[in-house]
Amino acid sequence: MIKNSDEEDGRLVLGVARSANDNAWRERLSASEARTAMAIAQMEGIPDVLARVLAARGVAQEKAADFLDPTLKSLMPDPSSLQDMDAAVERIADAVQAGKKIAIFGDYDVDGATSSAIFAKYLNWLGLDPIIHIPDRIVEGYGPNGPAIEHLHASGAELLVTLDCGSTSSEAFETARSLNLDVVVIDHHQVGETLPDVAALVNPNRQDDLSGQGHLAAVGVTFLFLVGLNRELRRRGVFDSGRQPDLMSLLDLVALGTVCDVVPLRELNRAYVTRGLAVMHQRQNPGLTALADVARVNGKPVPYHLGFLVGPRINAGGRIGDAALGARLLTTQDSHEARAIAERLDQLNNERQAMEAHMLEEAGAEALAAIDTRDPAVLLTGSEDWHPGIVGLIASRLKEAHRRPAFAIAYDASGKGTGSGRSVHGVDLGAAVRKAVEIGLLEKGGGHAMAAGLTVQREKAGDLEDFFNQTLKDDVEGATRKREIRVDAALTAAGATLDLVELLEKAGPFGAGHSEPVFAFPAHRISFADVVGKGHVRATIAAGDGASLKAICFKADDKPHGRMLLEGRGRNLHLVGTLSIDTWQGTPKVQMRILDVADPQKSRL
Repeated sequence: MIKNSDEEDGRLVLGVARSANDNAWRERLSASEARTAMAIAQMEGIPDVLARVLAARGVAQEKAADFLDPTLKSLMPDPSSLQDMDAAVERIADAVQAGKKIAIFGDYDVDGATSSAIFAKYLNWLGLDPIIHIPDRIVEGYGPNGPAIEHLHASGAELLVTLDCGSTSSEAFETARSLNLDVVVIDHHQVGETLPDVAALVNPNRQDDLSGQGHLAAVGVTFLFLVGLNRELRRRGVFDSGRQPDLMSLLDLVALGTVCDVVPLRELNRAYVTRGLAVMHQRQNPGLTALADVARVNGKPVPYHLGFLVGPRINAGGRIGDAALGARLLTTQDSHEARAIAERLDQLNNERQAMEAHMLEEAGAEALAAIDTRDPAVLLTGSEDWHPGIVGLIASRLKEAHRRPAFAIAYDASGKGTGSGRSVHGVDLGAAVRKAVEIGLLEKGGGHAMAAGLTVQREKAGDLEDFFNQTLKDDVEGATRKREIRVDAALTAAGATLDLVELLEKAGPFGAGHSEPVFAFPAHRISFADVVGKGHVRATIAAGDGASLKAICFKADDKPHGRMLLEGRGRNLHLVGTLSIDTWQGTPKVQMRILDVADPQKSRL
């Protein structure tokens, strides 16, 4: 049977073919998924709305029970299934038993900080005092480098372990080899066939790894390594005379790194975050507790708190301050030191936000000019006045605003640019960057499908834009052709209850690769709307039965949907958004986050 386009694409929700943001609203659930949802509801005895959310996210009927109760025990693979894991475990177990001085070389982002912290805390439990080195983003750049390795060796390091980096650091590791310093790499970044010559390289994304764990963040791989190391030390009798390290208490940091690295929240990642949020709620880690307090995290932690409140403050240290602050914060047991570092990170984050606003204004103008004149598939913006630690944030904002991959590049006085790029789903930016390196357009570069970094000379920026256009134009057009929002179900203000939100949490946590449920609210009256904070629009929407719901629309006062809200006071509008529990002033209430708005009279055009 030949399906019509509506059946293939999903039926329109509320007939909205064109919203304020030029989106079509379509049902997320296909006909076959609707049948699966019905079967799940009957088999598991759960409400239809929860079953619909599960089925729409690919949960099979026979997997529903396990999905609703994700456990590490059922989802944790044998660490030995990762290539080189046994070699890494053996080498580090030998160093632990011999009391060797271990140096940890981590990355300067949240994933690197959390990876370094959980490994350091584990070694601390064993009575060891490792050295942690987090490179300066501006001075040292990404990954291991010769001078840092020489410094670590001079400081007494007898074994070097790199976390969230190192898979492509052959040149730096020649320095380690000249010093007779063994290296173990634990990483997750994409890598080609040529690997550095080290004692062990654990990376589920190396081409000869068949573990199927390539979706893990570096902190997830590091935790899996600690499980393997713990097993080996137990086999050797190291714990016969004392208590074993408490691996489960590290899951708050594993959850933080996993969420902030924006890896898909499925399978083991979902179990990491589910269990890690519960550990975080116990407030056992002094540094994480202090940072949550300065970030004003209220109530039970959720992925939003990690990704948008806690994580950016740790990243601020790596972007414009002391890159080692994050790892120091997460490893300290001193509550006074934790508070001081947390307050410093909060201050740096405020400074970062001010820099970002200025840079974004300039980058936005450059992007619009490029679109008007050349309409490139990939946006390249740059300036000598930009801080290289913030270019990734600018690229992300440009990508969101213009719905295409974007790079922001900070050039130095010599014309050498350090850039960061962000992509849209369906466009492998990392692969394109690696190809540009191979043909000589870039000095260096690499990354993931969704994010990449590069070093380029300013005079080659035009050629690089041409290359991206030739390589990615078709992919970008295909990825951005459909402007749509997928909707899980329709609700009214009266139906948006605390019980519903708590029920939906059983299908969470939500994040990358496991999207938050989106609901449509038909023809609700905008009884109140105004601007609050830094460009946010807050509103109250009311159904025909008089029930009302508080709502917020972030950074939208100058966006089409935000303007429609502000101009629509007293009118009925269709709305789509997500639901959460707001605990401000101690009383839990449901709040809607508005994603899009449509005029019932015009949206069918």
